[in-house]
Amino acid sequence: MPDLDPEEFRRLGHALVDWVAAHRAGLAELPVRPAVRPGEIRAALPADLPDKPADDLGVALTDLLDDVVVPGSLHWQHPGFYGYFPAQASLLSLLGDLASGGLGAQGMLWSTSPAGTEVEQVLVDGFARALGLGETFTFAGGGGGSLQDSASSAALVALLAALHRASPEWRETGVDGTERVYVTAETHSSLAKAVRVAGLGSRALRTVPFSPGTLAMSAEALGGMLAEDRAAGLRPVLVCPTVGTTGTGAIDPVREVCEVAGGAWVHVDAAWAGVAALCPEFRHVLDGAELADSVCTDAHKWLATAFDASFLWVRDGTALPAALSITPEYLRNAATDSGEVVDYRDWQVPLGRRFRALKLWAVVQGAGLEGLREGIRGHVALAQDLAARVEADPRFSLAAPPSLALVCLHVLGPDGEPDDAAGRALLERVNASGRAFLTHTTIDGRYAIRVAIGGLGTGPEHLDVLWAELTR
Repeated sequence: MPDLDPEEFRRLGHALVDWVAAHRAGLAELPVRPAVRPGEIRAALPADLPDKPADDLGVALTDLLDDVVVPGSLHWQHPGFYGYFPAQASLLSLLGDLASGGLGAQGMLWSTSPAGTEVEQVLVDGFARALGLGETFTFAGGGGGSLQDSASSAALVALLAALHRASPEWRETGVDGTERVYVTAETHSSLAKAVRVAGLGSRALRTVPFSPGTLAMSAEALGGMLAEDRAAGLRPVLVCPTVGTTGTGAIDPVREVCEVAGGAWVHVDAAWAGVAALCPEFRHVLDGAELADSVCTDAHKWLATAFDASFLWVRDGTALPAALSITPEYLRNAATDSGEVVDYRDWQVPLGRRFRALKLWAVVQGAGLEGLREGIRGHVALAQDLAARVEADPRFSLAAPPSLALVCLHVLGPDGEPDDAAGRALLERVNASGRAFLTHTTIDGRYAIRVAIGGLGTGPEHLDVLWAELTR
């Protein structure tokens, strides 16, 4: 199989690093959203793959990037990107990604990547302490953590562990239709997908009402539903409170949920907002999470780490292997048999896994926890500034209380009520400008514009540009 020799890789690698550096340096000058139609990019590429190698791979690659990829990409790293949630891919983390790819390690077992396993263990333990989860969620404390590819995967493996705890024979007999999972209307769709993938079916999903006047789960209503289902012979398996829902940033009362769960597995989905607990003044967002069975938060949203890297911690370090471990003869080895090591293939659905910890290690070493805290604080301050502007302008209203760095707003009609059509038109006009990119949600059935602040380079000057577009 042909490959580059080290010297040719060095030459091409230098050129590609130069390209990435130049792209990031000039990113703010590009339109955030591409002006392309479906199929246009495919039509720009040759239909047949080449039989012969390119005369100059460096030119072939940068031509593709310059002529096709950049003009056809939604630029998630642009300082004017406010859609969905941030996807910070710091250049620090890219260094770790490069090293990970260069090593080419396959970290399914401790024996296949001792360094990959133990560097990850040190990182997840350190972040459990830094976020205030405490020793319970560390390996030394009997729990432990891993870096999943996404919060969606974390939700699935938590559900599988919950099924196993609720019914240890589940591994042999499967589900029986009595299992129930509890969410709210604001819970991320990944929980509904996990229920489907695990074979429970949509009937297993129970939607808990909100506390009056909020978009947060009602612990009182949850307690009543759990009691009702148990009395009917059903089995509550998992409850998922969210810390920072995607739509509005709502925070469910985790402590109260844990207190009424009554043995059901509590999985805290803090994919976006959980990392804010690095800051002492925002530690309250994870209040009660130390009582949960599992906690997830993403490094690849608001922690300067390129996708994919999602923390998953469990209180019981044996729970995931008990549910997921399958050991064919070809995977047996002395280290595993000793019981003294962690095999991360038992903490996830796939067998294989990347050395994700290297990019997070590069971020922590390059920025320090204090640097990460300052980034979070800066984005929260920008959101507070935006919320104040919205409240002071009679053309807008806050659609929900601001949550950390997320602001949701209504566009008002002449009667002072939310005007859904005007909101849609404004969002599309802002996005078409190329100067900012926004997404939307619905709150109480009314259209709302979401502004999720979190770009690595987003500063006050970019907020001014966004406000000018919103009010133009």
